[in-house]
Amino acid sequence: MKEKILFVINPVSGGKSKDNIPDLIRQKFNDNEYDVKIIITQSAGEATQLVKRYINKGFKKIVAVGGDGTVNEVASGIVETDAVLGILPLGSGNGLARHLNIPMKPQKALDLIKKAKSTKIDYGKINDRKFFCTTGVGFDAHIGHVFSKIDGRGFANYIKATVSEFRKYKPKRYEISMNGTTIMRDAFLITFANASQYGNNAHIAPKADIKDGKLEVAILRQFPLITAPGVGARLFLKNIDKSAYIETYQCSNIILKRKDTDVIHFDGEPEEMGEVLNVKIVHDGLNVLAN
Repeated sequence: MKEKILFVINPVSGGKSKDNIPDLIRQKFNDNEYDVKIIITQSAGEATQLVKRYINKGFKKIVAVGGDGTVNEVASGIVETDAVLGILPLGSGNGLARHLNIPMKPQKALDLIKKAKSTKIDYGKINDRKFFCTTGVGFDAHIGHVFSKIDGRGFANYIKATVSEFRKYKPKRYEISMNGTTIMRDAFLITFANASQYGNNAHIAPKADIKDGKLEVAILRQFPLITAPGVGARLFLKNIDKSAYIETYQCSNIILKRKDTDVIHFDGEPEEMGEVLNVKIVHDGLNVLAN
């Protein structure tokens, strides 16, 4: 009996050509051993329903080919089933793949997909949206919204958008209820982290554990422009939690209230939501192939 494997390719993620990927997949997964189906998506949101359809057809190994947005769509169709997620990381940030120690080189990532065993990880929900790396409000959500409107993807364009918007952005007031306590904060951003990083090894929650049934909550207050290089460096040095401008908490359920409907992000993808945000963790809700 051949093993059935579905590959879901997002052709635009990361701004990188994926024309050679189908041939590379077929080289690694030959027809004698595997029943391989390769789908190239045509529109945002399409992957989740496709994945559900192919799971019903007996496909138990589903591989997301793209970045964290693609992983989110594919994984959203897998959660709470016995199917397992594989990742071929070809996006801009690849936060979940990096957290799971999945190789960035396609050949090595495909080798891992062939040999790795399945393990369970947590995922999160913000209102009705699932997330697997991070979700949040404030500056990073604002940048996600701006980034979605500009031509061109990639890390360099993301940095340009961040620098351009930093001077203009003002902190906002939030009411945060968690662990039986309610606090008020004027925050530059608030991140709820299942995995430790946004992507590109920028670790907003260095202590986040994707298997512990908890979210790391990182509340960053406004910091002077002159300190921005140091704050940014801490993300990549994995010690942002030691900054004087950040406070961190650990919990499984949060209610966040804000003044108006505004943008949020889930795994880097922007969306508008209302004044009340319910954020929670779902323990052991997703099977993945990982190191």
